[in-house]
Amino acid sequence: MQRLRLKFSRGEELKFLSHLDLMRLWERALRRAGLPLAYSEGFTPHPQIALAAPLLVGVTSQAELMDVFLSRWVPPQSFMAQIGKQLPHGIELLEVWPVGPKVPSLQSQVRFVEYRVEVETERGSQEVESALKSLLSVKELPWHHLRDTGARYYDLRALVDNLWLIDCHDSLCVLGMRLRCDEKGAGRPEQVTKALGFSRHPESIHRTKLILS
Repeated sequence: MQRLRLKFSRGEELKFLSHLDLMRLWERALRRAGLPLAYSEGFTPHPQIALAAPLLVGVTSQAELMDVFLSRWVPPQSFMAQIGKQLPHGIELLEVWPVGPKVPSLQSQVRFVEYRVEVETERGSQEVESALKSLLSVKELPWHHLRDTGARYYDLRALVDNLWLIDCHDSLCVLGMRLRCDEKGAGRPEQVTKALGFSRHPESIHRTKLILS
């Protein structure tokens, strides 16, 4: 069995695709490419593919990672050539490389995620810088958000590893965020912007990096 790790981007065309629909898209593309997929056992076998840190609906990315298991060896370059022809606009396969079959699961290795976030504001760069430093200086930031099952309470500060200002002009600020993403919790950019005092939802959220252990 061979295990290949894929890095791909998801653009504006498919940013509203759900995680389930994205997985179906990849399954169809892999089958159409005629690749020797490895399947799970049981009554309903399915292709062994695993995505790291599923992307939220409405978010674009240049750093998605996915593991694909094959029943026999395929050169990474051949894999890229075969699957690249089957992918729709909005998905671009950037890299493919082999990974040991017994390496821990991709999801279990994710530790942090970096984002580029654009948010509209009347505040200047100095005021935004001050807000970033202020949030990073606190030891705890009690937070909650509502779910269908009720309110969830947690410490938002524990989910923020770093924040930085990339640019600020024409009423638009661009922020960099490195947020925690592991079994203990995952930071959400729109909640961080709200904690920073921005009244509007981000204009765009773009994932730039996944950091593994």
